[in-house]
Formats: sequence, C-alpha cells, structure tokens
Amino acid sequence: MDTFSFALLCLTSFFTLANPLGTMPVFLTMTQGLSEQERRFIVKRATITALIIILVFAFAGELLFKFFGISTDGFRIAGGIIIFKIGYDMLQARYTHVKLKDEEIKTYSDDISITPLGIPMLCGPGAIANAIVMMQDAHTITLKSVLIGCIIIIYILTYFILRASTRLVNVLGETGNNVMMRLMGLILMVIGVECFVGGAKPILIDVLKEGLSFGLH
Repeated sequence: MDTFSFALLCLTSFFTLANPLGTMPVFLTMTQGLSEQERRFIVKRATITALIIILVFAFAGELLFKFFGISTDGFRIAGGIIIFKIGYDMLQARYTHVKLKDEEIKTYSDDISITPLGIPMLCGPGAIANAIVMMQDAHTITLKSVLIGCIIIIYILTYFILRASTRLVNVLGETGNNVMMRLMGLILMVIGVECFVGGAKPILIDVLKEGLSFGLH
C-alpha cells in the first residue's frame, strides 16, 4: 500500500471510530448547565486523554494485551457493556438538570472528561484495536509516522468539532436537548450491543470449535 492510500485509510477509519459528530449530542447533554469555560475544559481534557491512550496502545498495545493476557475481543465486550450503560442512563434522561455546587464542578468535569467522553467514546475498543492493527501493518518508519500524524490530526479536529458544538445549546433549547439525548441514548445502546456481540462472537465460535474437536476425539 502506498503512503497516500495508507494515510487516507488512517484518516477515514479513525474519524469514523472516534466519531466526534456522534459524541457531540452526548457532550451537550452531559454538560447542560455548565459554563462555556467549563465545557472547553472538558473538551480539552477528553481529547487529550483519548489521544494519549490511543498513542500508547498504538506503540505498546500488543505488548500490553499479551502482558495482561487481554484479548481485543474481551476489550470489545467490556466496552460494549460500558457504552450500553451510558446509553441506558441517557434514555432515562439521567444527565439532564445537573445542578452542581462550585466546588463540585471540577470533580464532575474531571470525571466525565475521562469517562465516558475520553474513554470509551472518543477512544473506544474499536479505535484502540484499529491503532494496534494499523501499527502492525505500517512496516516502514514513513508509514508509522503517517499513522501517528493522522491520529493527531483526527483528535485535533475532534477538539474543534466538540468546542463548536457548545454553540448549539442555545439553539436547541431544553426540549430539543432532551429529545436528542434520548435518541442518542437509544443509538448508543444499539452500538453497545453491537460492540458486545462483536467481541463475544469470536470467543463463542472458538469455544464451539474446541467443544466439537473434543467431542470428535
């Protein structure tokens, strides 16, 4: 694969997996009631967290998985459960009307910026698995540099997309925000199920194959 094709593949795959446009409604509903400055802090922390995690896994993901005995499929199952829980909470409108004291705002901002916004939304099991696989496919220093550059570009773009989304709050209003949150909650639950099934399916197939081979012997 030539450098241009590899770069295009990196950009499109990571933008799809980071999914800043899909994360935007979640971010808006979870930060309802916070100031513009507090939202910017959350966006900055979430994108930096996601970028650091994805780069760590790109360079050392395979070693970490082997060291801890973790499979990518197991990671997908755990990610699916987390995403499903987030979607269920949103469907129940549990993130609306968040009233925080001044001293609680920083703790709340730290919490949601890392989980669920940074992980698993901007940097989920799909993005991590993609980073590990593509780093293995990048056989030259040039391709590895292109991969890292593309990841950085995508998360810079994600930062600006989420920052711009804060302007939609006044346009949408409370009713629009609630409707969007419930709709995105339902979509997130479906994504969570798909993620869970995507991880569980290969494991179940391996178990069945082992069972059949054991039965034949």
